[in-house]
Amino acid sequence: MSSTVDDSARFRSLYEHAPCGYLSLRPTGAITRVNRTFLDWTGYSADELLDGRRFQDLLPIGDRIYYETHFAPLLTMQGEIREIAVDVRSADGRKRPVLVNMTLRPEEPGGSAAVLVCVFPAPDRREYERELLHARRRARESEGRARRLAETLQSSFIPPALPPVPGLEVGDAYRPAGAGDEVGGDFYDLFEVSPDRWGLVLGDVCGKGVEAAVVTSLARYTVRAVATEAESPADVLRRLNSSLLDHGTERFCTALYAGIERGPDGGPFLTVALGGHPAPLLATPDGKVRPIGRPGDLLGVFDEVDVSDASVELRSGDAVLFFTDGVTEARRDQEELLGEERLADLLSGVRTLRAAEITGRIVNAVLDFQQCVPRDDTALVALKVP
Repeated sequence: MSSTVDDSARFRSLYEHAPCGYLSLRPTGAITRVNRTFLDWTGYSADELLDGRRFQDLLPIGDRIYYETHFAPLLTMQGEIREIAVDVRSADGRKRPVLVNMTLRPEEPGGSAAVLVCVFPAPDRREYERELLHARRRARESEGRARRLAETLQSSFIPPALPPVPGLEVGDAYRPAGAGDEVGGDFYDLFEVSPDRWGLVLGDVCGKGVEAAVVTSLARYTVRAVATEAESPADVLRRLNSSLLDHGTERFCTALYAGIERGPDGGPFLTVALGGHPAPLLATPDGKVRPIGRPGDLLGVFDEVDVSDASVELRSGDAVLFFTDGVTEARRDQEELLGEERLADLLSGVRTLRAAEITGRIVNAVLDFQQCVPRDDTALVALKVP
């Protein structure tokens, strides 16, 4: 008999002074039993809590609504809930972060259903959750700043509007890869070299990020600087190659340069040089499409590069499309490439439109081909003889 009494006393002491709070509730939430640990944490007396007080009454309004709309239904359906983070309001009004476990004990013969509650203090976890929320907020802000920086840098490589060229319509389009939160290597520019000569450059520096941006900026402004002195478009690319090598960068680039002037028959006369870059496509009024230019070496790799000039005089209704490899290498389902043949078909189909409409239609078609998720930067420039 004495042993039974001692065991009962020990169990009673273990319940009262356990390292966590214990409560028993009616299904309505009314508290029917509470241990000393919970009372010490919260500052309540047993009489205050056992006088019809409900467990949800100890929660702030937000957690109370969550209890009634989530806790209680989930407990009824599953019979238990585990590690629910809430605040418990103590007797002095302060909120104490806790983790709550609840088990629904079914009604037994001669008794009623009960909810057994175990409460653990969780100040460290709540502080961790707050810090995690702050970290996520800081990450979102940092991501936003990075995206704005990328857009600002990229805008310095892509002119806001191309200048008019006598005798030609001009159109352009650019779409960054992915979410546009990283600086790409695509660039283009159209500028007046002399009163009767114009220069068009379009290129792609390998890679992305700040290092690629430095090389992209160097390439774009080098072309502008040397174009007035160079003997030909091929000479422009040779000088650009030397500048890249002198800079000491490990990043190469592809580029094309097109000189534009008036031809012998009075039409726009293009002279194109290719430095490892895809050749532009010429669409004639009869729907035929062919490339312009001869393949040349990558720039920024070799001391001497093999680049050469190719010329064509444009006629009324001709359209020329300049593009980066983000167009032809657009992928569908990670396998199928758009390719130059599809691009030629696209250009043939829109050749009668104005230059701006040509680039707009084609860039939309490229995006559609990739399910609107561009995996590489896409840049296009179109020249059209009205």
